[in-house]
Amino acid sequence: MVRRTALAAAAAMALLVGVHGAQAAGPEIVEGPGYLPECFAPWDADTKFMKWEAKEGPYRIALVNGFVGNTWRIQMIQTAKVYAESPGIKEKIKEFKIVSTGTDAAAQLGAIEDFINQGFDAIVTIAVSPEGFDRVIRLADRNGVVIVPFDNTLDTDKVMQVNEDQYQMGKMSGEFLVKEMGKTSGKILEVRGVPGNSVDRDRHQGLRDALEAAGDFEVVEIVGNWDTGTSQKATADALAVHGRFDGIFTQGGSDGTVRALMDAGHPFVPIAGEGENGFRKQIAQHAKDGLKGLSYGQSPGLAAISIKAAIAALEGNTMPQMISVPIPVADYTNLKDGENYWSDLTDNFFTPNEFPPCDVNIKAVDIMAKTAENVE
Repeated sequence: MVRRTALAAAAAMALLVGVHGAQAAGPEIVEGPGYLPECFAPWDADTKFMKWEAKEGPYRIALVNGFVGNTWRIQMIQTAKVYAESPGIKEKIKEFKIVSTGTDAAAQLGAIEDFINQGFDAIVTIAVSPEGFDRVIRLADRNGVVIVPFDNTLDTDKVMQVNEDQYQMGKMSGEFLVKEMGKTSGKILEVRGVPGNSVDRDRHQGLRDALEAAGDFEVVEIVGNWDTGTSQKATADALAVHGRFDGIFTQGGSDGTVRALMDAGHPFVPIAGEGENGFRKQIAQHAKDGLKGLSYGQSPGLAAISIKAAIAALEGNTMPQMISVPIPVADYTNLKDGENYWSDLTDNFFTPNEFPPCDVNIKAVDIMAKTAENVE
């Protein structure tokens, strides 16, 4: 009886250890350098490196988007579709699905959990919120699934993430405005993005830190949702209420902000905004009239780099936990038609979509041929 009890206790302990081991599964923290560093550059000197157990391909990959109500998100989905079908990549993908869940975090988490339970190998996602993903990360780790947040990333170091430095975008924009305004006080219009996202939060903080370091500025905040129409209306309302501004920072829908300025008869002022083709066309046309613009680029091509990173991780390569993609920037002094903007393309096309170090070179005509519909 004692013998059986001891055996039972040992079996229970073994089961407990097995469960604990399963819960602790996931990527191993390893020494760098990482795979293809010219593409997958570590965020900084403190970035750790991860390595997943290699899986045999081809792979099942899902893109779980959140908000889809602006041109950037539409182009991002179109870009992902083109990349998943490109030579050298399509052979590595057995199944590729896309779903957009809206701004509800619970719906996005539910979609990610569903793909994990279906046996998908990797999930790339634009997070609705920077928090609340702990449970699905643990589930992914237990099932050997690679999750890759990009653009709107998570406040965690438990997954591999891909992004451009959002804080630096806000900071460089604030510094540009101060330089071009040529003064240390004045009224700034800040057109923010979708509330609750890490991108909006970090760009906002970068802008504010730059302005506070330079002088005493009054900042009027409005919400443009990174959308041209929304930004144009919100800017028009702000101009009607607050009158004249000395400079403008707009996170997206930048061409809408400029249209509102022109419709109101407001003099052109320095503007820092996104990489929309329409915004760059406006700068090129009106720079001589005072529209001194800076156009940074948060590229929809991040979706392609994230898919490439997911595949590299599934193949067992060592990867940085946080991957830094360089910020493409142009301003009124160096815009060139056919090089960093295109007068013959639509306004709502985001210009930065080529990353030669990553062998990601996606043509505008191919992107525009795709739809933003989900891939079921």
